[in-house]
Amino acid sequence: MGSYTPKNILITGAAGFIASHVANKLVRSYPDYKIVVLDKLDYCSNLKNLIPSKSSPNFKFVKGDIGSADLVNYLLITESIDTIMHFAAQTHVDNSFGNSFEFTKNNIYGTHVLLEACKVTGQIRRFIHVSTDEVYGETDEDAVVGNHEASQLLPTNPYSATKAGAEMLVMAYGRSYGLPVITTRGNNVYGPNQFPEKLIPKFILLAMQGKNLPIHGDGSNVRSYLYCEDVAEAFEVILHKGEVGHVYNIGTKKERRVVDVAKDICTLFKKDPEACIKFVENRPFNDQRYFLDDQKLKILGWSERTTWEEGLKKTMDWYTQNPDWWGDVTGALLPHPRMLMMPGGLERHFEGSEDEKPASVVVLSTKNTGALQKSPFKFLLYGRTGWIGGLLGKLCEKKGIPYEYGKGRLEDRASLIADLQNVKPTHVFNAAGVTGRPNVDWCESHKTETIRTNVAGTLTLADVCREQGILVINYATGCIFEYDAAHPEGSGIGYKEEDKPNFIGSFYSQTKAMVEELLREYDNVCTLRVRMPISSDLNNPRNFITKISRYNKVVNIPNSMTILDELLPISIEMAKRNLKGIWNFTNPGVVSHNEILEMYRDYIDPNFKWTNFTLEEQAKVIVAPRSNNEMDASKLKKEFPELRSIKESLIKYVFEPNKK
Repeated sequence: MGSYTPKNILITGAAGFIASHVANKLVRSYPDYKIVVLDKLDYCSNLKNLIPSKSSPNFKFVKGDIGSADLVNYLLITESIDTIMHFAAQTHVDNSFGNSFEFTKNNIYGTHVLLEACKVTGQIRRFIHVSTDEVYGETDEDAVVGNHEASQLLPTNPYSATKAGAEMLVMAYGRSYGLPVITTRGNNVYGPNQFPEKLIPKFILLAMQGKNLPIHGDGSNVRSYLYCEDVAEAFEVILHKGEVGHVYNIGTKKERRVVDVAKDICTLFKKDPEACIKFVENRPFNDQRYFLDDQKLKILGWSERTTWEEGLKKTMDWYTQNPDWWGDVTGALLPHPRMLMMPGGLERHFEGSEDEKPASVVVLSTKNTGALQKSPFKFLLYGRTGWIGGLLGKLCEKKGIPYEYGKGRLEDRASLIADLQNVKPTHVFNAAGVTGRPNVDWCESHKTETIRTNVAGTLTLADVCREQGILVINYATGCIFEYDAAHPEGSGIGYKEEDKPNFIGSFYSQTKAMVEELLREYDNVCTLRVRMPISSDLNNPRNFITKISRYNKVVNIPNSMTILDELLPISIEMAKRNLKGIWNFTNPGVVSHNEILEMYRDYIDPNFKWTNFTLEEQAKVIVAPRSNNEMDASKLKKEFPELRSIKESLIKYVFEPNKK
């Protein structure tokens, strides 16, 4: 078995976790090798991971995407690349369930571009393709022998399917064009610098913050973990001693259940596992076990050196010393991270200085990289002239989120497709709809217009976005329920998300109930049931408080209501978390008309007086009956524990700021 000596190595995805450890090791250990690293700096990349290499004369960083054939060809030729170590990939299984096309684009198409560039330039002497143990699929719980390199590939999730697909391309280019390919399939890796969507860093950061550790299912799933430095050594061995055309498993026989990993982390932080561990809903398909036969790599001379206890302690020490390495990662620490695969990882410069770049860093990019911390989101908003739509635009400006208002009409499919192509949003917010001019009575005499927008338009938008894998945040209404025998007024029993609408008093409510039911079939929609919206702007004629303070007479019935100043920012956070399904979008509890008007008198106008009338009297002056109900907001409160009750929210966001 001969040994191979590279000259100029291209490492893809090198600002990511595993590849950065490999790059730093090669730069340090082999000053004669030139190491060129390519990374597009996605959300889970960080230039700081390459700090140990930045001042070395044999290191060069290039910002760019492996999906750009021109860039890859240019690099191979101008840098005289003879060796490629291809790590770049989308790797987070949870994300692959909701964003599978990004995985196909990165993992399969990106690999294909690299292979084609190797074929065209004809100068590559080694192409090391980094794959995963997940391509084998589940290992039987009682299997004594692990999967060996010739085992069948049976992937079970979109992530592992794209990695298996990439492997097939690598194998085909090896056979058809004689490309000198080697493939690796590795167990789980852990250690410093890992983005905290993965289990071990996530649990460490949660434990540091005194929060619960969420475990999918019952925690009996078994995984094998290797420390990152050991894995970097494995790649060093495969680079120099691996045989062309072969596959190498990088694994360990030492397995541990997820629940035991959580317990070990609790022990390190001196916490009680019983109190800290929380079992949550399992992911769509959670493989029970991946067990590898690692004999072939051992024959080349590699073995793992770091014990579990030693590696976990080193990892914990690193995260406690570098708590802000990744900035704000609250989205990744959720039980089911729903982060979007959008460019915009941490592109801060090596020293954190914004004006100087080390001489050894070259940034090649086909388009201006913009601000150092580009927003990973872009919102497309519908309902510009509406109340909620207008407030959303202001909120995006305040939060620094790029946004545009849609130009198309909801019921015109072609114009919506054009909007998506022009804006390329990460999320769509629909605050458009017919609520009536000046109120819902208008809908009774304009039924076709109401159907066109509220039903046909909303469904068309959901459908167009579904085709492109885009989440729609849809502001709906809770005015589709009324108090009944099972939900009596004053009982505290509110309608839940799964309850079927029972209010048919107004045509407006009928259309909203109809479209909500149909939207249940769309898995890309988050429906928010708003009720009697209130904001701090007491001059706005649409504000429920403004309305009732100007009426001659009001009914006095307790209702669930939505304080927009508190809840609209939460809807943006829901988009970031990729939440879906139906949500009662009201503050917990109910408040009556009289209670609101008493607050109005106490805070705003001490001389304010009002008169009540009964529902029967009200019926004589309105065309369509109005919905009165209590909504159960416990689902929203569970996701956002800081959510205030309706009366607390009224005081904090509406009456205190307007106090006279």
